[in-house]
Amino acid sequence: MYGRAWKGICDRYIRAHTLCEECKRNGRLVLSEEVHHIVPLLEGGTNKHNNMMALCKSCHSTIHARRGDRWSLCIELMKPIFRKSQMV
Repeated sequence: MYGRAWKGICDRYIRAHTLCEECKRNGRLVLSEEVHHIVPLLEGGTNKHNNMMALCKSCHSTIHARRGDRWSLCIELMKPIFRKSQMV
C-alpha cells in the first residue's frame, strides 16, 4: 500500500507543511515528521492534500490510538514496558 510513490508524496507534503498541524492548532510549534490520512485509504480515502495532515510522531500515534487502530494502540501500550527494559 505504501511504497516509493507514497514516500515522495510525504516528503513534498512535509516540505510544504513543516509544522505539526495538530500541535499548531493547540498553540505549540513542533516540526512535522509524518503524514496522516484523515480518511484512511482502506476506507476510501485518497492521497490528495485535502485528505492529509502533517503531524509529529506523538500526535500521529495519539490520533491512531484514539481511532482505535489496534496496531497503534498496541505500540502505545508497549512503550512504557520497552522503556523500562532499556533502563536495566
